[in-house]
Amino acid sequence: MSNANDQGAPGGAVAAVVIVSVVIIMVKIAILFSVWDKITRIFGSSPIAPDSRFQTLTMDKFLNDMEREKPIRFTSQQLRIATDNFTNLLGAGGFGSVYKGIFSNGTIVAVKVLYGSSDKRIEEQFKAEVSTIGRVHHFNLVRLYGFCFDEHLRALVYEYMGNGSLDKYLFLENNILGFEKLHEIAVGTAKGIAYLHEECQQRIIHYDIKPGNILLDPNFFPKVADFGLAKLCNRENTHISMTGGRGTPGYAAPEMWMPFPITHKCDVYSFGMLLFEILGRRRNLNIQLPESQQWFPRWVWKKFEDGELGELTIVCGVEENRREISERMVKIALWCVQYRPESRPVMSVVVKMLEGAVEIPTPLCPFQHMLDVTPDPNSSFNPLQSGSTFDSKYSSQMVTGSGGFVCDTPAMRKYEIQIAST
Repeated sequence: MSNANDQGAPGGAVAAVVIVSVVIIMVKIAILFSVWDKITRIFGSSPIAPDSRFQTLTMDKFLNDMEREKPIRFTSQQLRIATDNFTNLLGAGGFGSVYKGIFSNGTIVAVKVLYGSSDKRIEEQFKAEVSTIGRVHHFNLVRLYGFCFDEHLRALVYEYMGNGSLDKYLFLENNILGFEKLHEIAVGTAKGIAYLHEECQQRIIHYDIKPGNILLDPNFFPKVADFGLAKLCNRENTHISMTGGRGTPGYAAPEMWMPFPITHKCDVYSFGMLLFEILGRRRNLNIQLPESQQWFPRWVWKKFEDGELGELTIVCGVEENRREISERMVKIALWCVQYRPESRPVMSVVVKMLEGAVEIPTPLCPFQHMLDVTPDPNSSFNPLQSGSTFDSKYSSQMVTGSGGFVCDTPAMRKYEIQIAST
């Protein structure tokens, strides 16, 4: 009996080992199937490719790039290192100084250090810039990389624009930009403003469009900058109540200096004044010139009214083959600076006008409110009426009311141009 038991013991041990091995194998197979199921759910029916490591690195780079799309919060130490302790001054304005900087990865930046008479004022400008330009991206808007809001440093970090601002190419006798390039700059600027007004989730009103706030990249493509006065508004709110003046005298719309609600059309007015300066390559106000030419927009209107735009383009140094474009720009500028906000076109229409995609109605006199003399009703050109250049498709429908004329044409309705009664 003992021999039989001795022979059975090893057999039982072998059976136990086999059973355990089978269980382990089945568990491993179950684990493999579970992992396979998870993989196919995540990546589809195909297993991980041999270059999965490369794909992971690519995805990591993509996610890092997406993270960088949001404004980054820098420390004051990081910005001091990048700017070499703020030694390379690019310029200064009413709200701060701008310094050139370079990060360790080679990215060149412009660091705008904010200062002002009160912490409240600094915080208002800081919030205005981060809440507007920090949330949008467009080729014709300067990009905000990040910011710093430490106890002793409030700064904004922007992409560096090597060619500086447009004003130095218009006013400092630095005539390296031909009229064709200036026209491209006008179109690009208009596209940037149109994006702010019409394509963002919330409309953004800039309030300070002027040559000094149009920056030029290495290829002289324009980017709208300086959103320190900008404001977000819901599209349902067609008018905005404001406390205190905004904008720069000479560019700010008339309603900006009055105690009335304003609209995004104030930016259209400022763009019109900018367009005049692009046309003339001079400041709109120059008291060194003869009295009739001191305020350029009024002089342009006079030339337009008298049918002497050819003479104007010669004075402005516009090449012969660019005369037609310059005359279009004159008409657009005159429409943009209409005294009544509702008479100005929206910026998307301004873009189409500049590109020659739509016909431009004959502009009305934008300075009638500044004239002391009532226009002669028998004159061949009545600034309160549309010109005679419209064909039958754009024939005027004049409605006389107790307050004056209201000019309404199909073209004006299409372009969102309204002529309000006085």
